[in-house]
Amino acid sequence: MSRKPVPAQSGDRSRTELVFDRPQLMAQLFGEFDKNLLALESRLGVYITARGNKVGLEGTAESVAQARDVLHGLYNRIVRGEVVDTGLIEAVIAMSAEPTLAGIIQADAGGGGAPQIMIRTRKKTIVPRTMAQAHYMRELLNNDIIFALGPAGTGKTYIAVAQAVAQLITGSIQRLILSRPAVEAGEKLGFLPGDMKEKVDPYLRPLYDALNDCLPAEQVERRIASGEIEIAPIAFMRGRTLADAFIILDEAQNTTPGQMKMFLTRFGENSRMVVCGDPKQTDLPGGMNASGLNDAVGRLEGVDGLSICRFGSGDVVRHPIVGRIVEAYEGKDA
Repeated sequence: MSRKPVPAQSGDRSRTELVFDRPQLMAQLFGEFDKNLLALESRLGVYITARGNKVGLEGTAESVAQARDVLHGLYNRIVRGEVVDTGLIEAVIAMSAEPTLAGIIQADAGGGGAPQIMIRTRKKTIVPRTMAQAHYMRELLNNDIIFALGPAGTGKTYIAVAQAVAQLITGSIQRLILSRPAVEAGEKLGFLPGDMKEKVDPYLRPLYDALNDCLPAEQVERRIASGEIEIAPIAFMRGRTLADAFIILDEAQNTTPGQMKMFLTRFGENSRMVVCGDPKQTDLPGGMNASGLNDAVGRLEGVDGLSICRFGSGDVVRHPIVGRIVEAYEGKDA
């Protein structure tokens, strides 16, 4: 990869060269037709040349330093077996701009060791891709009840399911309970055929998807059959005490205040509870004022043993355009 340098727009120009010790990994680092390097040039405003296992960087001192950290971070993730895609590039760029994210980008840019925060499951190891995710993963270890608030695509439910699966595998909990309200998203679905499970499964499909990402399919089926994993609408929680369990409520913005109170008071001994939702996107007829999630956050913030983690559009780890869409809608709503 070699092209005519593009002059920096402002600031003193800086040049540096990186040398990577595993030339066989350069194809993964650079991407097909150098698309990863082109993405870095576009996002960070640097000029990149690549020959063999050497990468030259040119631009402002700040942009060159950030590009250096991002390339080291991506390289060390490849060494650990992670796949570099657009989402990972955007995530590492975002983390490199957060000097307060202690131990994440610094560990990636250092000796190639494992990051300090991770969740291991049967199928993959999950590491944080944003500062908010790193904070969230810490809170999942330190508090009994965690509220995860923010737009779709920020990893709220996915990370909670991964943490629950990890604890189920190690035996620190006996059951994983996944729940969400069965509320239609702005459309009338009419009569649904089948038994109770077949009627509610369409509402719970995102939870199955997260499970299948963390456990082999046969284990998911076996653990559901044995009762170790339970997936049910929130109405099925009434009258129960959930002990020795990791309990996750997804799409919590679609609960009523009464449902939310009922759910939170199911908490039992040696359990952990995670409540996930986007306060700005309720499907209830009364809008945000009718949401049990908003009501609960207003009442419970500051309660000992309870943590509230907030995500924003910058934490979206799907395609980058999703974050821009969220920003556009939130700006309009504001």
